[in-house]
Amino acid sequence: METQRQKKIGGVIQKDIADVLQRAAIDGGLKGTLISISKVIVTTDLSIAKVYVSIFPNKGANELLEGIKSNQPLIKHELAQRTKNQLRRMPELLFFLDDSLEYIDGIEKSLKGVDNPISNPDLLEKRKKS
Repeated sequence: METQRQKKIGGVIQKDIADVLQRAAIDGGLKGTLISISKVIVTTDLSIAKVYVSIFPNKGANELLEGIKSNQPLIKHELAQRTKNQLRRMPELLFFLDDSLEYIDGIEKSLKGVDNPISNPDLLEKRKKS
């Protein structure tokens, strides 16, 4: 259960880091790439913030996430400059790829009948849990 303070800090980080990453993407020549922050989870001691990044289109998402991870100190510094009046200490940022849009798309395809296991029984082997 997140405390009110954790939620507030997560919201501040989410808003500011989305702006930082969008500006960096535009400056880096990635026009047409949408980078959004779907969720920020802050630990109870406020030392670590898990940032879930959603990237669309998804074809270069892993490379872009690796670029974000390699520039983490610069992103943290820019974020600290923006939040210096709100946070005493900037939490460590951990970036993760949020693939919930792909998951939802897969469910929609299954419901629409694109991957229908009744018409194609070979799909059932892929769906079985081990």
